[in-house]
Amino acid sequence: MTHEERRRRARRIVRELKRLIPVSRIALDFRTPWQLLIATILAAQCTDKKVNEVTRALFRKYRTLDDYVRADPREFERDIHATGFFRAKTRHILRTAQIVKERFGGKVPRTMTELLTLPGVARKTANVVLGNAFGVVEGIAVDTHVRRLSRLHGLTAETDPVKIERDLTALIPRAEWLDFNHRLVLYGRRFCPARPHDHARCPLAELLQ
Repeated sequence: MTHEERRRRARRIVRELKRLIPVSRIALDFRTPWQLLIATILAAQCTDKKVNEVTRALFRKYRTLDDYVRADPREFERDIHATGFFRAKTRHILRTAQIVKERFGGKVPRTMTELLTLPGVARKTANVVLGNAFGVVEGIAVDTHVRRLSRLHGLTAETDPVKIERDLTALIPRAEWLDFNHRLVLYGRRFCPARPHDHARCPLAELLQ
């Protein structure tokens, strides 16, 4: 498939996703940029539904950045245990809290370069925070749904998230980047789950036949 063929395919997919999912929004619950950063770190290898269950209590218990700076690591591990990989996530979140307080004046940074200096933050997390907390769209967040579905429908042959993001941003208009992530995630949940099923009957597969 040529680059131009992939571009046309990508635009057909964007149009169909808009038809299937007119209203798109991030699935994670948050009220502040700091809460979104925490939720996105917790979402690694965990469903958004489970993260929202955990953060419902977590955000009531830890209300300010200083609450995280002063948090007891063992207690925090118990608080987020249900999200999996709780020891690494605890290290990342509590260290990030210290860095945000000391280096960034208590405010979550608003640039990709600065966000990538935080423990546990790669481009996916940074894209999610920038786009949904600040309205700054620098790329496309490549989570498991975006990775799986963009490969399935011929938008990329890559497996590395950074390379997948590069391919997608070359195909999809910049104005669509943020909603493309949201809609593809929702599409994966509603129409084309990762579990075995007949892909030929999924809406995008039927569109692209």
